[in-house]
Amino acid sequence: MTSSDKPENASDTDVAAEPTSVAARDWATASADPQYRAAVVDLLGALAYGELAAFERLAEDAKLAPTLEDKAELAKMASAEFHHFERLRDRLAEIGEEPTLAMEPFVAAYDGFHKQTAPSDWLEGLVKAYVGDSIASDFYREVAARLDSDTRSLVLAVLDDTGHGGFAVEKVRAAIDADPRVGGRLALWARRLMGEALSQSQRVVADRDALSTMLVGGVADGFDLAEVGKMFSRITEAHTKRMAALGLAA
Repeated sequence: MTSSDKPENASDTDVAAEPTSVAARDWATASADPQYRAAVVDLLGALAYGELAAFERLAEDAKLAPTLEDKAELAKMASAEFHHFERLRDRLAEIGEEPTLAMEPFVAAYDGFHKQTAPSDWLEGLVKAYVGDSIASDFYREVAARLDSDTRSLVLAVLDDTGHGGFAVEKVRAAIDADPRVGGRLALWARRLMGEALSQSQRVVADRDALSTMLVGGVADGFDLAEVGKMFSRITEAHTKRMAALGLAA
């Protein structure tokens, strides 16, 4: 569920919210609160497994690539995702957490999402990586604004652009130009991805008390239910812009 790409015309969700008092602290200070620490461990575990799953999926998608050039490009992106995973894994170990244990609660949700949204061809794989994973990236950027300064820097770094966005836009637009009928099929596919991604995200948050508390303001002060609604509105708006960038109807 993590892609590091966002379109140039999408709103910058990483700066959508003003920093809270938690965001003004460093990790050493903020982690004194055990509930905050648990929320961050969950967040890093979810991100780490997401990056590992993204690496695996991009490597698989490379097998569907129509040309050697495309295959090499996806392999390079997969390598970047694995590097992001390594940074998250190392950070978990650095703060005294077992990376595998931190990731384990999120395996079923990620694997379930990928099982429900297995692409049938090359183009569906590109749309999934660009649109589907970007929804998760937008969510993490929103949350990052309410993290301590050390964790925020790491989260934003692993969400950096791997180049997949521009690559996907170019290939999908070219396919639609060659056969306009492709656009309708891919638009339906993207809508399905949006629904599945949001459903899985909500299940994960509901199952993890520390994460859900962070979202509604118990850990990161100032993030109330009304703000959660605004957050999802911004994520939906960014999704609409990505669809437009691909030449698809939202």
